[in-house]
Amino acid sequence: MARRATQLTPGTGKPEQIATVLEHEIRSGVLGFGERLQSENELVQRFSVSRNTVRKGLEELSSRGLITTKVGIGSFVTFDGMPVDDAIGWSRALANAGANAETRTLRLEIIEDAELAAKLGVESSSFIAVDRVRTNADDGHAISIERSRLPLSPELEDVPLRGLREGSLHQTLRGAGLVSDHGEEWVDIEMLSAADAAILDCAPGTPFLRTRRLTRADGRAIEFVTSLLNPAHFALHLEF
Repeated sequence: MARRATQLTPGTGKPEQIATVLEHEIRSGVLGFGERLQSENELVQRFSVSRNTVRKGLEELSSRGLITTKVGIGSFVTFDGMPVDDAIGWSRALANAGANAETRTLRLEIIEDAELAAKLGVESSSFIAVDRVRTNADDGHAISIERSRLPLSPELEDVPLRGLREGSLHQTLRGAGLVSDHGEEWVDIEMLSAADAAILDCAPGTPFLRTRRLTRADGRAIEFVTSLLNPAHFALHLEF
């Protein structure tokens, strides 16, 4: 449904304004139950903002419990059969899926990786390395290892000193204004190396599900994460 261009008020958070406008349309009946919102491109044009701002607005609207999002074709990881919505952060997503997980940070420091920089198409070879292991809080069995690489930028340069915001990488990126709007993911199987097996308290050569996920914001790479997931819990679900 076509909508007139909507002018936002200067000095007020644009994502919150977008969410409030759409909330009013939903609650007033302009948008009926089950009716689709305008596409992201249409909302970008309507509000004269970036796609990233529209995404933040829709995320805010979702947090108010007024919309749900679903892609027609896509894949996602499940934990014990429950979808893991990592758009809200991995820790929170696992908790929502029923995982009683404890997280331990193995590494939080600046590294140099020219090979990864070339692969991601970023100029600087400096990255913030965030390595974490998750285990079951009840009996300590292995759940996952995640190795995140964040291209070093002015928004993130103090992270190695002050740590992650609320202990969450998702909140750290969001607090820096880095909210992903698209990305890609690869999935395969990896046999645990002796080093990873020792961290996870598993036998070397144990097969784990490996995902490699690249997220971007306005075309800019913001995170590349390699995860090793215990296949006793995790699976890949495809919708088509």
